[in-house]
Amino acid sequence: MSSASCPPVVRSLVTGTPPHHVPQGQLREAARTLFPRMAARPQMLDVFSNAQIDVRALARPLEWYLQPRGFGEKNAVFVEEARALITRLGAEALRQAGVAPAEVDAVIVVNTSGLSTPSLDAWLIEALKLNRHAARLPVWGLGCAGGAAGLARAADLVRAGFRRVLYVSVELCSLTLVKGDESSSNFVGTALFADGAAALVVTAADVPGPPALLSLSGARSTLIENSEDIMGWDVVDDGLKVRFSRDIPALVRRMMRQNVTDALAAHGWNREEVGTFVVHPGGVKVLAAYEEALDLLPGALDSSRRVLRAYGNMSSATVLFVLQEVLKAAPRGKALLSAMGPGFSAEHVLVDFG
Repeated sequence: MSSASCPPVVRSLVTGTPPHHVPQGQLREAARTLFPRMAARPQMLDVFSNAQIDVRALARPLEWYLQPRGFGEKNAVFVEEARALITRLGAEALRQAGVAPAEVDAVIVVNTSGLSTPSLDAWLIEALKLNRHAARLPVWGLGCAGGAAGLARAADLVRAGFRRVLYVSVELCSLTLVKGDESSSNFVGTALFADGAAALVVTAADVPGPPALLSLSGARSTLIENSEDIMGWDVVDDGLKVRFSRDIPALVRRMMRQNVTDALAAHGWNREEVGTFVVHPGGVKVLAAYEEALDLLPGALDSSRRVLRAYGNMSSATVLFVLQEVLKAAPRGKALLSAMGPGFSAEHVLVDFG
């Protein structure tokens, strides 16, 4: 969609995690029990230190993951913990935005790490006593790209006339661990994945409330042809088994410069105008590839690296944690929020901090 003369604005942004915080060193030692064959190879255990993560939040205590768990048990934990997180964060986002629950006229919930029918947005309406006539948009399967895509869809709904949108992203990636699966993807996922959620209120610019944190000037999605094997889940008896390719950094280097140029040009922006990049930290190699592709100055993605170090990779929610980190510096001017995920796809949101 093209930019509007009065673009939608973000009134609040709240993030949170489950209560179980585990240092990366403990997770590295747990990998010896979970994956004895892989852990016997010293270079594989180095993945934990090379990830440049200090601590991660988990939906359950670390000991819980050391026993085999079936899909049903893990998904039940997902539903329980996701409901608790989105209820707490959604209520706080509404409070900070000065929006009464009955005023919400659309709800978006993004996730990829668990299943729920009725969808989580229905639970949120009940739990927070939101407007029962609110439009509901559950978004599933976009993975790491979902945080950016959900923000774009929230803006689209505001442009379509829904004046107050509650948008929530929740991911409990730790529950996708498959104990005993000694594939490289599962092992690396165990070194990266973590749990967290974010809630935002997006409104029309003329809705009364606190000063806007930023405005949303447009968005662009790209689905890359013949790329479905790069990232995703394989559904197995033990749950959602991660699938991703080591070629992702090379793909970023090859395509991101032109992809970003096209995304900006579609809304009349150019690369020179953009002073801030809010990038999903899929991993340190992905961030390095992004910097290389766009010729970014040293330090340009420090906010992404700080989030990765403090939280790990929380799939869709992670880029919203990065956005919150960027906001601490009171940025000004135009910015680009970017994430990549299953499809394989790239999602960009054009942001203006004013």
